[in-house]
Amino acid sequence: MSNSSLGVVRHDWTKQEVQALFDLPFNDLLFQAQSVHRQNFDPNEVQVSTLLSIKTGACPEDCKYCPQSGHYNTGLEKEKLMQVQAVLDKAKQAKEKGSSRFCMGAAWKHPSDKDMPYVVEMVKGVKKLGLETCMTLGMLRDDQAQELSEAGLDYYNHNLDTSPDFYDKIITTRSYQDRLDTLQHVRDAGMKICSGGIIGMGERASDRIGLLVQLANLPQQPESVPINMLVKVKGTPLENVEDIDNFDFIRCIAVARILMPESHVRLSAGRESMSDEMQALTFMAGANSIFYGECLLTTPNPETHKDMQLFKRLGLRPEQRIEESDETQETVLENAIAKDQEAKNPMFYEASGSAAEASAKH
Repeated sequence: MSNSSLGVVRHDWTKQEVQALFDLPFNDLLFQAQSVHRQNFDPNEVQVSTLLSIKTGACPEDCKYCPQSGHYNTGLEKEKLMQVQAVLDKAKQAKEKGSSRFCMGAAWKHPSDKDMPYVVEMVKGVKKLGLETCMTLGMLRDDQAQELSEAGLDYYNHNLDTSPDFYDKIITTRSYQDRLDTLQHVRDAGMKICSGGIIGMGERASDRIGLLVQLANLPQQPESVPINMLVKVKGTPLENVEDIDNFDFIRCIAVARILMPESHVRLSAGRESMSDEMQALTFMAGANSIFYGECLLTTPNPETHKDMQLFKRLGLRPEQRIEESDETQETVLENAIAKDQEAKNPMFYEASGSAAEASAKH
């Protein structure tokens, strides 16, 4: 691939081209990824999102990584759909702690018609708080996607999870085409897409290539691409899968950045097990979005003040939707650190009631 084509949005990537990127020396790959990143983003800004589980457990899907599946016994207690006001209270707390986007996830195969009015009210309420909105509710019909769009939903998350070739080794209760159809319904309704996958599920290197090629070659690339590192959960079929090498994971981030130059690449599940140094390398590789706070749906995540302190050490700042001076943003960051250390109130709904180890789907 010539340097002149770096940073150009393409939808015709071949597996051979992507393999060549993965084969680059690590420093060369990171240099290319950082170069592409700087063409499209402020290299010292990171978009910050908060994720809340609005309905937990007893999902009929059999995703082998997920503790929310009703097929496995992981000790996770089933919870009903949260009340609208409770969700809005959590969104307000998230905004006060620096989030610009509020994501709501429900353990459903698809939302039922009886639950849609409550979901719509959540979207409208979070929008009124001045936050971007995102939801992950499983598969959507075209009419449901339109209803969410009319309510003001900005993003819909629906991960492809892995390559088409490896997919049936992980999930059998919905097809790869089902996922692609939902993404198309979301696009047709005028919403933005958040779609990525999970690395470290026992897949081959070729499957990581297959996943990234699928995402990059969609008719319109996802605006947000979460790259999850598997969180192994006792009771799921993947609890004993071999760990992925850290450098292989960072390579996935870098290649995602090169293939999808205008997308936010999100460092998602698995961050709690990453050292500060590893996270710094992922930011160098082009990651510029994180989930913020103590848990992701049902999985652990670095504590809020630790994220802020890492940002300060690296000279990073949260991405702002309204332009503010560097001095103002630094003051906000320092005040948030101090406030969070004084009052360590949980920012997230405790899905399991016992902080059980679990794997995020978003």
